[in-house]
Amino acid sequence: MIQIPSELQLLGIYVPPLFLVCLLGLFATVAITQVLNWTGLSRLFWHPPLAFVAMWVATSSLIGLVVIAP
Repeated sequence: MIQIPSELQLLGIYVPPLFLVCLLGLFATVAITQVLNWTGLSRLFWHPPLAFVAMWVATSSLIGLVVIAP
């Protein structure tokens, strides 16, 4: 059985794995929104900040399922 770490050590600081997943999700969402802005597809969203938060949740969930899968 694979053990999920309860804390990870980064430069002497202990952080929960969910924090890293949310941080990776944020970086992925920023990259996605940059691509959407460059292609002009961001104009299709009714409320861009709300779409950003929804994409952040979705990408964090997908990364969490891959990185810290049960």
